[in-house]
Amino acid sequence: MVAGVLLTCTACKKEASETVTPPLETKTYQNLAAPGDVIDRTTGKVIQENPYVYFSLEKGSTVSKDENWDIGFKGSSIIFNSGISGSGQAGAVIKTGVFEELTTAPASEEFRQDSNERLAVPAGSNNGWYNYAGPPSHLITPIAGKVIMVKTFDGKYAKVEILSYYKDAPATPDAFKDQSATYTFRYMYQADGSKNLK
Repeated sequence: MVAGVLLTCTACKKEASETVTPPLETKTYQNLAAPGDVIDRTTGKVIQENPYVYFSLEKGSTVSKDENWDIGFKGSSIIFNSGISGSGQAGAVIKTGVFEELTTAPASEEFRQDSNERLAVPAGSNNGWYNYAGPPSHLITPIAGKVIMVKTFDGKYAKVEILSYYKDAPATPDAFKDQSATYTFRYMYQADGSKNLK
């Protein structure tokens, strides 16, 4: 009888030690509208300055600048809550690969913060996450296989992939008809502070 009880308890401990951590959830956020500044095409001067739109990866929603934000969007520019952009610990580095296969956050020293010299995710066509086609289409399209690895405002980790720059993520966007600077992106956020992103 005693042996039976011990055997049962041992089996319980074995089952407990073999508990598998469930995979993290990949979430998609649609239609985050973040219009850029309005520029006079004749003079090149800004005639209307628009604010950044701030996003919390933990909350999965937009937040105010006074809250704990991770990423800011404005036009085709993306900033992070650190350096010249904010008071947090955030940073980013772009990796090339398949979103699902990038399962571990990079080493801490790889992450960059926004600075006067350059943003963590560089602006400009083919410098960061997007390509600008120029005339006649003037399309801005995400570069396939570019994944933004993120350190959040409080030092946790996530990965983000921009899927579309146009409202409702049309399969064949038209820069003259579709609302631009309206992001659809997918992301995975690790709440436990580890670098596991799978």
